[in-house]
Amino acid sequence: MQLLSEQELERRKDREELYSLGINPYPAESFVINANAADIHSNYENNKTDYKDISIAGRLMSRRIMGSASFAEIQDSTGRLQIYVRRDDISTPENPDFYNTVFKKLLGIGDFIGVRGYIFTTQTGEISLHVTHLTVLSKAVKPLPIVKRDEDGTVFDGFTDPEQRYRQRYVDLTVNPEVKKTFVTRSKIISNMRRYFDDHGWLEVETPILQAVHGGAAARPFQTHHNTLDMPLYLRIANELYLKRLIVGGFDGVYEFGKMFRNEGMDRTHNPEFTSMEIYVAYKDYIWMMEMVEELLEKVTQTIHGVTAVQVGGKTIDLQVLTAD
Repeated sequence: MQLLSEQELERRKDREELYSLGINPYPAESFVINANAADIHSNYENNKTDYKDISIAGRLMSRRIMGSASFAEIQDSTGRLQIYVRRDDISTPENPDFYNTVFKKLLGIGDFIGVRGYIFTTQTGEISLHVTHLTVLSKAVKPLPIVKRDEDGTVFDGFTDPEQRYRQRYVDLTVNPEVKKTFVTRSKIISNMRRYFDDHGWLEVETPILQAVHGGAAARPFQTHHNTLDMPLYLRIANELYLKRLIVGGFDGVYEFGKMFRNEGMDRTHNPEFTSMEIYVAYKDYIWMMEMVEELLEKVTQTIHGVTAVQVGGKTIDLQVLTAD
C-alpha cells in the first residue's frame, strides 16, 4: 500500500472539515459560467459595462493573504485571472466566518472554485475580479507542483522532468499551461482536415480495429482471443486494406482518422498506440495526391495561424502552394 505524504494527509483532513461545516467539497450541482479569463483580459477595457456580473470557475493557483482581504489567482482553460476576496463579502448566514475558516485554512493550491463578482482594475493596473460569492467546486487531495515565475516570465522550480510530464500529462497541462496550445492546435488541424475532405465530397468511414488477418504494413501486432468464435484476433497495424476495399466497392473517396497498434520498440516519438489518417481517392495518381496534400497543408495552416509560413527547427518553411507563371 502506498503511503500518503504529509500534504495528502493534511488535504484529506481539510476535506473532512469542509464536510463538518456542511460544505460538500464535490457538489453535484452545476456552476453557471458566463466568462473566461482570456475574454476578460482582452475585452474588459473596451466594454466595462458588460463585466458587472461575472461568474467564472477554475483552479486556485496562488494566494496572497493580507488579513481581512486577499488576492489570489484562478486558472481556467484560457488562462489566469486575479481575484480579490474580502472577508465581509463572502460571509454567509450559514458560514459567517467563511473567509477565515474555509478560504484561508481549508482551501489550497489546486482546488477548484467558482466565483461571482465584478471586474475592476487595481491601482497597479491589474485586471481583477472582486469576489462577492465563492463556491467550493472540488477539493484536490493531491498537491500540485508549485511553479514560480518572476516578472520577466523566468520559471523557477518548474515541472520539467520529461518522464513525469509524459506520464502525468494532466499535471503538465495544469502547471505548464503553454503545453495546452499543442493539444488545441492538434485538434484544430484534424478538424480542418476533415472539413477540407468533406468539402470535396470524400466520405469519412470506420474500418475494423480487431482483424482476423493483420495487414497493410510490416509490423508486429498485438494479439487477443475472441472467446465466442474461439479464434485469434489482432489489433490493426494499418487500415489501408479495408479502405482500398471501399474504393473497390464503388466509393470515389474515403478517409479515416483512427488508432493503430504496433507491438514493437518505443521511444519519445514512437508509441505502440498512435493515430493515423489515410485517404484514398479513385481515378487519381500520385501527382494529384502530392498536389492535394500541398493544398491541404496550405489551407489548414492559413486557417489556424493566419499565415502559411511556419517555424521548424529554427528555420522558416512557407507552405504556400507555388503556381507556375
